[in-house]
Amino acid sequence: MVRTQIYLTERQRIGLSAIARTSGRKQSELIREAVDSFIDRMGENRQNTILENAAGIWRDRDDLPNFESLRREWDR
Repeated sequence: MVRTQIYLTERQRIGLSAIARTSGRKQSELIREAVDSFIDRMGENRQNTILENAAGIWRDRDDLPNFESLRREWDR
């Protein structure tokens, strides 16, 4: 693990401390869990955005072969 310093608002510090105390977990553990969750959500959103942006990107191209006829040839 890499040691990292962060700044929290007073509200965040108090809330995190209370959650750690009631759950019996360390604040650092809770922060790592929150960061992992954020990374997972953003990664999922990023992947969906990339796929949405890629949909139909070849739609208006006229320099590509006719894929339907190629597929028909493969089906023979």
